[in-house]
Amino acid sequence: MEKNQAIGKVYLVGAGPGDPGLLTLKGKVLIESADVVIYDALVSEEILAMINPKAEKIHAGKRRGRHSLPQEETTQLMIEQAQTHGVVVRLKGGDPFVFGRGGEEMEALIAAGVPVEVVPGVTSGIAAPAYAGIPLTHRDYSSSVTFVTGHEAAGKYRPEVNWGAIAKGSETIVIYMGVQNLGNIIEALVAGGLSLQTPIALIRWGTCPHQEELQGTLATIIEQVENTGFEAPAIAVIGEVVGLNNVLSGCRPVPLKIITK
Repeated sequence: MEKNQAIGKVYLVGAGPGDPGLLTLKGKVLIESADVVIYDALVSEEILAMINPKAEKIHAGKRRGRHSLPQEETTQLMIEQAQTHGVVVRLKGGDPFVFGRGGEEMEALIAAGVPVEVVPGVTSGIAAPAYAGIPLTHRDYSSSVTFVTGHEAAGKYRPEVNWGAIAKGSETIVIYMGVQNLGNIIEALVAGGLSLQTPIALIRWGTCPHQEELQGTLATIIEQVENTGFEAPAIAVIGEVVGLNNVLSGCRPVPLKIITK
């Protein structure tokens, strides 16, 4: 990629999973002072309301079956904006480096000669279970966690993921973007040794006031999804820790309400 002279800097900012209280202080400062903010579909309205009112706001979010901009165009947009603006924020749901393509975007920006910095965010794979009263580790139930994506491209199942090894090697499994392929994933995990009675929780809109949860076992969850119409985007948590939801969910965190002037 041809390098162009950039006058500004791009910040890959993790917006967190939805609750504005989970946005980092550094991320907040950057979106309040940005000249341009290029934001994803899963960034909450409360966080978008914090953006500098004078900043140009560009929606570049991706949702299954509804892509706003191809990845290449989003990357090129960041490069172009850095040539005319001082502070360019790429605001991404969760954490830029956890299934957020932040590494790809940073590589492209560096190749184009654009200064870039990543600002980590709270990833939904940790926050959503916490808000559902599910600790990912517990001395009595789990001392290991695996984070894995259910698909790499919209509508594409990833058979190259070694689900059998994951089934044998981790006591808690957290799956991002896996609802559409859940049947295939469960089949592979059971073939790898997991019991059909293993608890599973699906958490939609994690940490938001409208958070939704569906809890069952590997044997029942697909039928429950079909009966309830439960849809993506959602995090799946698999393991014995899911059962702690019955004890801990009454003390779940409350999403922070931000009052903007």
